[in-house]
Amino acid sequence: MIISFHLKYTSSFGESLFICGNNEKIGNDQFDAASPLTFLNKDYWVANIEIDEKQVQNIQYKYLLKNKDGILIIEGEKERKLILTGKSTTIIDIWNYSGDYNNCFYTQPFLETLAPHLATNKRLDAIKSNYLELRVKAPLLKKNETVCIIGGGKEFNNWSTEKPQLLSYEGSWYVIRLKLPDGPEIIYKYGVYNVKDKKFEFFESGENRVLQTSMFDQQQVIIHDGFFQNANYWKGAGVAVPVFSLRSKQSFGSGEFTDLKLLVDWAKQTGLKIIQLLPVNDTTAHHSEQDSYPYAAISAFALHPLYINLFKVGAMGGHEILKSLKKKQKELNDLADLDYEQVMKLKISLLKELYVIQGPGLLKDKTYLEFIEENKNWLKAYAAFCYLRDKNGNADFTLWKNNAVYDELAIDKMLSAKHGNEIRFYFFVQFHLHLQLKEAVKYAHENHIILKGDIPIGVFRNGCDAWMHPHLFNMEEQSGAPPDDFAIKGQNWGFPTYNWKKMQEDGFQWWNARFRQMNHYFDAFRIDHILGFFRIWSIPLNAVEGILGRFTPAIPIYKSELDARHINFDHDRFCKPYITDQILNDYFGEEANFVKAKYLESNGMGQYDLLKEFNTQRKVEKYFDGLKENSLKHFRNGLKELISNVILIEDPHDHQNEFHFRIAMDTTRSFAALDDYSKQQLKELYINYFYHRQEDLWRREAMIKLPALKSGTNMLICGEDLGMVPSCVHSVMSQLGILSLEIQRMPKDPATEFFHPKDAPYLSVVTPSTHDMSTIRGWWEEDRVKTQRFYHFILGHYGEAPYFCEAWINKEIIIQHLYSPAMWAIFQLQDLLGMDEKIRRKDPEEERINIPSDPNHYWRYRMHLYLEDLIKEKAFNNDLKEDITKSGRA
Repeated sequence: MIISFHLKYTSSFGESLFICGNNEKIGNDQFDAASPLTFLNKDYWVANIEIDEKQVQNIQYKYLLKNKDGILIIEGEKERKLILTGKSTTIIDIWNYSGDYNNCFYTQPFLETLAPHLATNKRLDAIKSNYLELRVKAPLLKKNETVCIIGGGKEFNNWSTEKPQLLSYEGSWYVIRLKLPDGPEIIYKYGVYNVKDKKFEFFESGENRVLQTSMFDQQQVIIHDGFFQNANYWKGAGVAVPVFSLRSKQSFGSGEFTDLKLLVDWAKQTGLKIIQLLPVNDTTAHHSEQDSYPYAAISAFALHPLYINLFKVGAMGGHEILKSLKKKQKELNDLADLDYEQVMKLKISLLKELYVIQGPGLLKDKTYLEFIEENKNWLKAYAAFCYLRDKNGNADFTLWKNNAVYDELAIDKMLSAKHGNEIRFYFFVQFHLHLQLKEAVKYAHENHIILKGDIPIGVFRNGCDAWMHPHLFNMEEQSGAPPDDFAIKGQNWGFPTYNWKKMQEDGFQWWNARFRQMNHYFDAFRIDHILGFFRIWSIPLNAVEGILGRFTPAIPIYKSELDARHINFDHDRFCKPYITDQILNDYFGEEANFVKAKYLESNGMGQYDLLKEFNTQRKVEKYFDGLKENSLKHFRNGLKELISNVILIEDPHDHQNEFHFRIAMDTTRSFAALDDYSKQQLKELYINYFYHRQEDLWRREAMIKLPALKSGTNMLICGEDLGMVPSCVHSVMSQLGILSLEIQRMPKDPATEFFHPKDAPYLSVVTPSTHDMSTIRGWWEEDRVKTQRFYHFILGHYGEAPYFCEAWINKEIIIQHLYSPAMWAIFQLQDLLGMDEKIRRKDPEEERINIPSDPNHYWRYRMHLYLEDLIKEKAFNNDLKEDITKSGRA
């Protein structure tokens, strides 16, 4: 039999289209074997495929686009199906643009929790003779509503809304079968019909749909008509808070997974629909407050023991051990902030006692054994890593005497040896964490609230993932971010960068496994620093500050370009620290001579070079960290400043001919000392390097990675697209339907000082602040002049702005965001509480979660109220619900 596929797609020059599905004639689901379509006209591409219906009854397929750069793009539709009947068939499809906002409503949070389909079904008519089958998707219909079809001709009741043809619900499509109509064209439109009231409610928006019958002469015609055109946009609101910041009367010095139930109760009471969390993976590398940094997980799969509820564990055996801890629990719970070290030490100690009691019985527990089996691909390695970390007193596996190289067989032997029980302790901890988080997730879903997780851009250098899969990471590099207003020296996260080529070779298996693990607990997730999927800020291992990094991949500046511009290029002058007497005097004043004698040597040209033992920032850090006396330590920053005083950074692959501009090159003392002609030429190259020449490369990089990763999950994806944003980022995210992040004080338009929430795109999340910045109240007091401009131009008030952010100002800012056209308005808990003078914290500085410019920041913020008490704040909660309801987000 012949299947004639017609795809409606308006193509551009250089594009080609393919069809791929579960039949050998269309590639057996292998993209590289997909069958090509032929260009028919400006609207359609076609393919006539002869298929033996005996081979397969159900055809599942999708369309692929290869753009002019040769990148394969998968359409957004995942539900193209047809049942072969032995008749020749014409299929008329519309390309499903991944960026269509309707696709969001077929992601997990909407399908399962926020808007589960309430289809009122009718039997799909079986028509044996020639027939026309129409299929359309209509998300977000209400109870008792279904799709109907109305049009010209007797088949469609001549546009009568009295007795419209009702569609059946099949899979994710509304479907109707009609006899093939006569005439040259079919004109029709879909509408919504209430089956309970037996009343037509409204037509879809947009123009009438028109189908030319000359396109088909087959026995059956199936039309995938895309989406019901609805002018209404779904919107929701949510709260963002780290788990460790929660405070309940049942927790133990830190927020715990069990506290999420109380947060759900409060969210439901106020009309919030989403709870956004920071990463919840285990970060235990040092057994100190350094581990409070939630983005440095030692495993991308394991949950953090910090979030376990001991009493919940004890209820399964050994509860008497915990009875004497009520006083200690209250002591830790009453602290203003999280005491990370004390809480972790106590929890691990008590968990080991509980494991002694529960461990033997778990070996017969079916649920426990199933958990181990389902998670063995990461769990065994993680547990062994934790055991070896503590045995060696160091998470840096490169320093271990044994097991420095991951070996699965060696781990199996360890599990069978006498210390196997010590390793299985971590199975026990992860099992209970899993149960507690799953219980909280189930409770959230029962209350129609979803959870949004956070995927860090990197993995910890001395963690289990790097130990297991070193080939997937560039261990000789460290990732970070270029300088911005929040970190003037840039950020150095210390994570190894991803080896994307290796990851691509196996179809991104590690990423897909990571998404599957997240999918146990989360409905949506935030991609931390999505810019890293376009290009990453890569910093050499010998550097400490992010300012010495470069974007990778990147097209370098070639020596031939410098020569062509007649720049008097000297390799040492441009690529090595430029140090003169004047610079030393400016940096060190009266101590300049001491610096010359102690750390430098003259190069004979009136300038100085750093001695070998001080010629990198890493060497400087190590030297000063090792000093017992503090009298010299103030030289540390000055020497690091000297080392970063360069114009160009050598490309690691060709030190002599390929270079990258040091970020903010034109602000260096080295640049200032150049002649005016060289300055002008370098500035032109600099602007081209950062803002023009890389765009196509970075677009291609993102389109190789992001579509492949997106296809591996049905969670709703949001991207944190802040910082130095390439112009290609917005178009790629829009094309893929990834929600952007819009922050009022960080406008993406460099010509504006503030972003107004009313200008947000629909596929976005708006928020006045994030965990990486001060709260609304904290920001209000940082810059009096800027606050005044905001007060006048954004809030629309005259006169002098109040010195402190009074509750009514805080509320105005929240209201602005609630009325934004963005799909989501998500607020830090502190910002929501800031709307009420009575319940908010006295000092906004105590509400800050992170300071990005401080690599040693201690993450310890906890809400000052108990959740139980917040739930009782009826006046505040009712006011918040009213605001959310009026804005259309309830």
